[in-house]
Amino acid sequence: MKVICDTIDHLQSIKNVSLLAMKYVHPISLILLFNLIFSSIGYTETIIPLNKDWRFKNVKADQWSPATVPGVVHLDLLDNGVIKDPYEGNNELTQRWIELEDWEYSTTILADQKLLNNSHIELVFEGLDTYATILINGKEILVTDNMFREWSVELKPHLNLGNNELTVIFHSPLNLNKANVENSPYELPAANETVDLKVSPYTRKAAYHFGWDWGPRFLTSGIWRPVYLRTWNTLKVTDVTYTSTAINPNEARIDFEFEIFHDLDQTGTYRMTMADSSFMITLKKGVNIVKQSVELNSFSNWNPIGYGNQWQWKGAYMISTNFTLLAKGNLKAAFREIELIQTKDDIGTSFYFKVNGQPFYAKGANYIPQDLFLPRVDSARYEKLIQQAVDANINMIRVWGGGIYENDYFYDLCDDNGILVWQDFMFANSMYPNDPSFMDNIAEEVEYNVKRLRNHPCIALWCGNNEIEVAWENWGWQKQFGYSKKDSAEIWNTYTSIFHELIPQTLEKLSPNIDYVPTTPLSNWGKAENFNHSSMHYWGVWHGREPIENFAKNVGRFIAEYGYQSFPDYATLANVIQEADLNLASEVMKNRQKSYIGNGIIEKNVIKYAYEEKNFEKWVELTQLVQAHAYGYAIRQHRTQTPHCMGTLFWQLNDCWPGPSWSVIDYYGNEKEGYGEVQNFYKPIIASCELDENNLVLTAISDRKRTTEVTLLVTAQNAKGMSATIYDSKISLSFLKPQEFYLMLPKKLSRNIRKKKGLSHFTITIKEGMNTIFETNYYPESNATVDFLKDGANE
Repeated sequence: MKVICDTIDHLQSIKNVSLLAMKYVHPISLILLFNLIFSSIGYTETIIPLNKDWRFKNVKADQWSPATVPGVVHLDLLDNGVIKDPYEGNNELTQRWIELEDWEYSTTILADQKLLNNSHIELVFEGLDTYATILINGKEILVTDNMFREWSVELKPHLNLGNNELTVIFHSPLNLNKANVENSPYELPAANETVDLKVSPYTRKAAYHFGWDWGPRFLTSGIWRPVYLRTWNTLKVTDVTYTSTAINPNEARIDFEFEIFHDLDQTGTYRMTMADSSFMITLKKGVNIVKQSVELNSFSNWNPIGYGNQWQWKGAYMISTNFTLLAKGNLKAAFREIELIQTKDDIGTSFYFKVNGQPFYAKGANYIPQDLFLPRVDSARYEKLIQQAVDANINMIRVWGGGIYENDYFYDLCDDNGILVWQDFMFANSMYPNDPSFMDNIAEEVEYNVKRLRNHPCIALWCGNNEIEVAWENWGWQKQFGYSKKDSAEIWNTYTSIFHELIPQTLEKLSPNIDYVPTTPLSNWGKAENFNHSSMHYWGVWHGREPIENFAKNVGRFIAEYGYQSFPDYATLANVIQEADLNLASEVMKNRQKSYIGNGIIEKNVIKYAYEEKNFEKWVELTQLVQAHAYGYAIRQHRTQTPHCMGTLFWQLNDCWPGPSWSVIDYYGNEKEGYGEVQNFYKPIIASCELDENNLVLTAISDRKRTTEVTLLVTAQNAKGMSATIYDSKISLSFLKPQEFYLMLPKKLSRNIRKKKGLSHFTITIKEGMNTIFETNYYPESNATVDFLKDGANE
């Protein structure tokens, strides 16, 4: 290995080791010796966590209480018995006072001489929520105003030998932005807020914290991501990115680009080792760009799940001089090409992805943060949810723009499991202020998060925002807020400067190989023609109060949102709601439902598809069956209308608290009935059927890249459980090419169907060899694949 030979040259100079002796040493022993010498001399970049011995208080109070960092104030108040569980009952309403207060956190940093001997001692906050003033020994050293950025400050000039008091004061977003709202010449839309003072457009904080139509309002404050000291001398690596190139099927190259900050006035020469190579680099004072390539004799593409394996190259780098290790880090790279295809075609305007040159059908879901109190989301919860996504045959997740840029571990799991990520920037359902400092803040946020996330092979698309353009054009904001032409022009110009200039210009510089769209959707569901063009959020079935059957005739080119609500399991609700309030009429349950039309639509369709049920626990089960029908029906319409439709991302995968919503997995990770329907109709090969007079019309579709020979079996079953086979044949299914079959039903069976008696359901089974790879039931009376147990009312 070349790296070992180069290391030997240095070892000779200070350890008097001859090449003759060294060549008989096993390479593993050399590496161990290499690391031993470095560790004995000292590695100059260190991370010192600051997660112990924190305390907090209301700034108006004198009494301190223990605090947990990372954490947020609501959890600290809960842990200290000041408040009850925020999710219980209507505590959301009674705990609003917390968002109006300022909160102070403090800990002690012990600075010994060893620490102070470092050239640089940085205080690093990976996440502060949101407006914070940081002091050391009573002196202000940093002011922050963005939840989505890392914040750091050079601490060494402010440290004393011995104990140093670190203080973080969090300011109420409402109090701090009240003047901005009152002094603005016009009100900015904030569709998610139901309170009088709407400050979310001015606050770079997770929008869902201000409330949404599936979650409560909790304006958190706190050190929500890790905080630590980072010490270094001479240099530090501030960024690493790469491009990968396949030269031929057996040869490839990874071109790495390192951004290195060099702190010495004079130019320095250092040894850099990477993979199996070692080389010298020369750094001037300030920021340096170092480029180095890794050549591979074998490699594989990274593929989405179901399209191949998820091969990734992994390695490491080190920068050293005189046997002092100055910097090190791990490297990861992948070979994959993802392209968004938006072109005019004979249907309208396409919207689909190609992955490694192959058309890709997106089967996925929209993802929201898993909690209002984000530090509670540990690695186990990430692992469970991503595994549930994999088990549901999901191959794409959209990280929605009203939440957060997720934890690095989330994207690592998506990388490893082959789940593509549609990544929104964190802007949703609002317009934003025309303020240069606000724009500068956004620029810093975008650059930081693009650099942090761009190396993940799972990132398939950058998206500017959620629903803002469609809202501006279709939701009547101009009339609602009484904007003048001048007001409208200024608001819209601010919008375009963010989403059509600032963000795409940053991406062109930092992430040119990942496509960008300024907003989602690009086409509105209000007109039939729009279903032929681009991405679509189809909410006719819910917000438009249309019947579930309308999913069949309203199929867009790529459905990035659609959904239907249900209640979580009764046990989930009972965990946070007293038994006396477990009914739709209680004030607690009314507040738990955040959709303005939620319970009415759910009740109506429970009666339509099942029966009127007075028992609340049984009624909750029926809401999940109706939701399951809605998702199963929608997905099979979307998939069988390929290639018109090339993607279906239902709203939503998960929940942030225990309540009714569009999710198929509740807050505690329990899978609703709809999860099973999603799982079934997201399988690689499926079939769907409908009754057309005397014919059973069946459509089969495959998203396997290879042609597949399967057996298609259709049986009819009567109410007494007797069955008869009406179709049994081998068929050949090609990649993304639906096949239709018209099955003439026996006359006697047809008569029974017309009389709505006799027939119970059809069962469609697809076998590959002896293995059943797909099966579903079809109930003609309800046009559903879900059994609503209509006789249950009499049980």
